[in-house]
Amino acid sequence: MFPYSKYSGGGKRFTEYMFLPPNKVEGGGEKIVDNRKEENMYNIAIDGPAGAGKSTIAKLVAKKLGFIYVDTGSMYRTLALACIRAGVTAQEKEKVVDVCNNSEVALEYVDGNQVVRLNGEDVSAFIRTEEVGNMTSSIAVYEPVREILVKMQQKIATEKDLVMDGRDIGSVVLPNAELKIYLTASVSTRARRRYKELQEKGVECNINDIERDIEERDYRDMNREVSPLTQTEDAILVDSSDMTIDEVVDKIIGYVSR
Repeated sequence: MFPYSKYSGGGKRFTEYMFLPPNKVEGGGEKIVDNRKEENMYNIAIDGPAGAGKSTIAKLVAKKLGFIYVDTGSMYRTLALACIRAGVTAQEKEKVVDVCNNSEVALEYVDGNQVVRLNGEDVSAFIRTEEVGNMTSSIAVYEPVREILVKMQQKIATEKDLVMDGRDIGSVVLPNAELKIYLTASVSTRARRRYKELQEKGVECNINDIERDIEERDYRDMNREVSPLTQTEDAILVDSSDMTIDEVVDKIIGYVSR
């Protein structure tokens, strides 16, 4: 993974993090050294189940604090999209790993917004479908897939004050994060939120099907052998079922200390 600075139109500076899978990196895999303390980086890890609002909350917290936001879910979704485009099913582990090893994922931050690229193509608009979401939770159980992306995530964390959200950020990716949040909400609340989101996009859907999908994803995420979704002992539980977005954001920022 090689971070480097660029300038986009109008002189806006952004940083791109491109990750080449281990077999493409000169010298092979590298050991990630956690030197955040030396660099005085402040990392916030937000974990929680699907549909809990992690991405929305993490973006707003990062914006208010002046941190960068790293959506790890988008990185996994990008590899899931690569598998779908290659015609590979989630059950074909060897083929899944092969596709992931031969895919390049890049993150760009333009005016504070994250853009994700697959082999150079901006796929930000294609990774939020139900199909990609279901493929994501299925291939994320494979350890080689997780290893590919965890190294990239850890590297970014050594260089930037950031807010990172996912399923195993506090437990695996950033075990030494200065602040860990476990953000959740009831299944029914998450289903209603997703239903409303899809309706606003004009997507025909059934709330009962959405609720069932969420329950199934929760089970897969919490029971997978590799990096299962869990609340670490040092994570602060935040249940957003009966909270507004602003209330959740303010609550998390209230826990930040430097």
